[in-house]
Amino acid sequence: MSAFDASTTVVVDDPDHGPIELDVHLAGPADGVPVLLLHGFPQSARSWGRVVERLAGHGLRLVAPDQRGYSPGARPAAVAAYAVPRLVADVLAVADALDTGPFHLVGHDWGASVAWALAARHPERLRTLTALSVPHLAAFGAALREDPEQQRRSAYIRVFREPGRGEASLLDDDARGLRALYGGAVAAPDVEAYVDLMRSGALTPALGWYRAMDGDLAATPPVTVPTTFLWGADDLATSPTAAHACGSHVRADYRFVALEGASHWTPDECPDQVASAVLDRVLDRVPAQAPQEDRDREA
Repeated sequence: MSAFDASTTVVVDDPDHGPIELDVHLAGPADGVPVLLLHGFPQSARSWGRVVERLAGHGLRLVAPDQRGYSPGARPAAVAAYAVPRLVADVLAVADALDTGPFHLVGHDWGASVAWALAARHPERLRTLTALSVPHLAAFGAALREDPEQQRRSAYIRVFREPGRGEASLLDDDARGLRALYGGAVAAPDVEAYVDLMRSGALTPALGWYRAMDGDLAATPPVTVPTTFLWGADDLATSPTAAHACGSHVRADYRFVALEGASHWTPDECPDQVASAVLDRVLDRVPAQAPQEDRDREA
């Protein structure tokens, strides 16, 4: 976590499951422009390290929580505690505790799912959104219903949603295990840190995010804040159909950046491109090289 220069704990008063404590990692000047970074599964705030290093020196206050289930003090037993509205409320609680005011939001994987939900339902809290790997939830949901390729790529979700079976598959050290998920795209020390985190009590709570899914992705409203979506063209989890449909659910300035040769783990594989896209969006600057864009407004 050397990219971060401070950390704090934010207590979130969950009305249904009691108070939880989120570990939050910080970098940049305290009075800088607030940017919240949401990690995915199975990672932690550590996954933003290389991106944060590249964002340093731009006057940004970078805030990266270890989210619910990942922070040791935030692991309720009930699956319902990991429903998306609770995850969104956690992010807003972190922003409130740090008095950020309206903030820029960046999310990868499950962190992107939470970011889309927050942007869709609380646009007044955001300045901009940058999402990585997972498109707008309505676009993803439509692909799950209609695109055989997305259905194939998402088959693992059924395994993760089964108590016991999901844990057994990921804790196995063979080709199906945790280490295999990263496909060689994540540095070995980071992989070991994530495996240790999962084995030390985070795995079942982290899988709670999958088990609390309600399937009503189509009900996610369009996003009305300036938005960038980055997708690795070799992403094994998100199909081209889902990725290219994303822009039809954004009612604001929209940039679609396809990273050729990149897989699902874009913050790890492509920190230069990710940091550049974040800066372009956060600083409201025109990209030096126009990204590949998809502005199809398909239903």
